[in-house]
Amino acid sequence: MLSGRRLDLLDPSPLDVEIADIAHGLARVARWNGQTSGAHIFSVAQHTLLVEAIARRRTNLDARARLAILLHDAPEYVIGDMITPFKSVIGESYKAVEQRLLGAIHLRFGLPPALPAELTRLIKSSDRAAAYLEATRLAGFAASEAKRFFGTPPEVPATLERDYLTPWAAKDAEARYLKRFDAVKGP
Repeated sequence: MLSGRRLDLLDPSPLDVEIADIAHGLARVARWNGQTSGAHIFSVAQHTLLVEAIARRRTNLDARARLAILLHDAPEYVIGDMITPFKSVIGESYKAVEQRLLGAIHLRFGLPPALPAELTRLIKSSDRAAAYLEATRLAGFAASEAKRFFGTPPEVPATLERDYLTPWAAKDAEARYLKRFDAVKGP
């Protein structure tokens, strides 16, 4: 990692996890394998901020829940983002590595390795809502096709779309991710 940490993928230690590495990596990992419109990639960091904004609109969340949402795709700073069909082909090995990394990340930032079921459901539903918006606004999906893959279109204000669905430069995505993390994590 740029911080100088070395992370063992088979046995990740929370002591080797740094938020600066996460933000840097996620800001440079492309959602949709880079197959999106815009001058920049739509990064996992930007996606994560969109998911958190959607979840906040759905329910009142405490800081720990918001932190868990911001970290829901954090393993991708190390292993990248793969499309779901390909994850299925790879199978349980990929999921096991991803879960070990996420557990170490959670422990590093004071979260339990496994989240409560209700929070996991909220993250998944907000993630699917974000994917629907990304698919239709950035990745060329027709609304009917996106609905088939991601479910009912989410109702979101125009300001949310304006603020989160224009791809940002990597340095901006990194800075915004860190700023939001600091706001949620607190002193």
